[in-house]
Amino acid sequence: MRRIAPDRDQLLAMVAEVFREHGYEGASIALIGAATGLGKGSLYHFFPGGKEEMAGAVIAHIDGWFEDNVFAPLRDGTDPRAGIEHMFEATDSYFRSGRRVCLIGAFALEESRDLFASQIRNYFGRWVGHLADALARDGHGTTEAAELAEEAVAAIQGALTLARAVDDAGMFSRALRRTRMRLGLTAGDDI
Repeated sequence: MRRIAPDRDQLLAMVAEVFREHGYEGASIALIGAATGLGKGSLYHFFPGGKEEMAGAVIAHIDGWFEDNVFAPLRDGTDPRAGIEHMFEATDSYFRSGRRVCLIGAFALEESRDLFASQIRNYFGRWVGHLADALARDGHGTTEAAELAEEAVAAIQGALTLARAVDDAGMFSRALRRTRMRLGLTAGDDI
């Protein structure tokens, strides 16, 4: 029986999970092939540039998800507060309430970070920038908005790491709740 190859989105999701589990350096073509069910030749057919191209494509895919679900609502919404609330909901959902590693953040910490420095810097820069703009539209001064945005993204990333390190996903939800309050949003229900 002939096996059906996954579509590109499915393939990128599978490759991303290998990178999440093993890191860039530890994710061998053999591990990626085992996870995707594709042989080396098929993988190189999809990604002629090998593992580096795979990682770049995974970063671009994640970036696209954040563009649609986090950055655009922050940037384009008529109600900046609703956009900020949406950012927290989407972030919580994407990171599965702290049970999923931020792959872009993980790549930023590895030796291979220089391969993807531009993509990583752009991703985090846009997140901080769009959040700062939304906070400014919500009434914060420009300097305060920039500082709060930087603090919020750092808190989200740090909470992901800490929640994973101590195996307590609730820590992530608590950190999101405190960060929302720090940004002047109502405490509301737990995210």
